[in-house]
Amino acid sequence: MPRPKKSNGNDPEEAQIANTTQEAQTQTQAQTQTQAQTQTQAQTQTQMVQRSSPPNHIFVGKKPVMSYAMSALIQLTQAGEIVVKARGMAISRAVDVAEIVTKRLGNGAFAVKDIRIGTEVVGEGSETRNVSSIEIIVGK
Repeated sequence: MPRPKKSNGNDPEEAQIANTTQEAQTQTQAQTQTQAQTQTQAQTQTQMVQRSSPPNHIFVGKKPVMSYAMSALIQLTQAGEIVVKARGMAISRAVDVAEIVTKRLGNGAFAVKDIRIGTEVVGEGSETRNVSSIEIIVGK
């Protein structure tokens, strides 16, 4: 059985392998730094894009009614008053959210304070149209 050669440090093949390993490590470190910078930039952009509406406003859309109702209940315990907003086909879902919060989840602790209805103009140019909207204010 042949014995492995002892290295004397002057072998060009070993030097080439060492350089290749070192280059791979450098590339890996550069990729890691680039990923960290990208994550930092994404976090900064997320922090800069902030909600222009108050935190106690809940915009009702296509999600299930109970997800909005639970969000509303959490906001009510923190703020004491919320505004449930919806447009178009989601108006009935917003009414359902307000009813669930006041009758089923709130155990009578919350009530509908005010209801505002209106029309919003949506679109630009020849694409403009009127869409009905509702705001339901729920509080203690």
